[in-house]
Amino acid sequence: MLPVRGRDDRAAKAVRILGTRTAWTPVGDGEFYCPGCGGDRNYQRLTGRRRFTLLGVPVLPRGATGPVVECAACRHHFGTDVLDHPTTRRFSAMLRDAVHTVALAVLAAGGTGSRTALETAAGAVRAAGFEDCTEDQLAALVEALAADTGRVLGGPCGASLAIELHEALDPLAPHFAPTGRESLLLQAARIALADGPYTPAERDALATIGAALTICTDDVTRLLAAARTPS
Repeated sequence: MLPVRGRDDRAAKAVRILGTRTAWTPVGDGEFYCPGCGGDRNYQRLTGRRRFTLLGVPVLPRGATGPVVECAACRHHFGTDVLDHPTTRRFSAMLRDAVHTVALAVLAAGGTGSRTALETAAGAVRAAGFEDCTEDQLAALVEALAADTGRVLGGPCGASLAIELHEALDPLAPHFAPTGRESLLLQAARIALADGPYTPAERDALATIGAALTICTDDVTRLLAAARTPS
């Protein structure tokens, strides 16, 4: 066994004599969601130059490395794709806007004549972050949007409304857990059901919402049926 230890000792000594070192250079900074810390943190974007070292002294260049993202708190390095994940604050804003757009879409499909539907929609929008939202504001906004696009209230989901839903939901869906996506669709369904059974136009709008949230057709059907069952 002694010769084995001797080889290990020589290998360890060689590593101490020869090695590599990376010199990092900051090229940007900002705020991101750190997967190591589990929250919003400041970061630096770094690029590096690697060099061979002899007795700890850099001697020969070995090429570039990076870029990487370094968390200012935990100092861990991550790939730059980590910046694709929204910060907690950004995600909250995206969700707030998504709930608002979904509520408008369902109200447009069902019309704004039901006070119960308006109250349900306004409650969902306030809970999402628009604390000053009122029923009258939603009704006026739905009617203004309809007038601007030439859309008939209570009609099927048109191209302009479908585009608005996708613009609000497409960036959110990849970062939203399946239960969260289903919860948002159920919330939309409850707005539609507040004044009675689904109308064809409401079903069309809810199907569009489900597709934008990447919920498959069978699951959309299941969730719309579940929303009709009292909890």
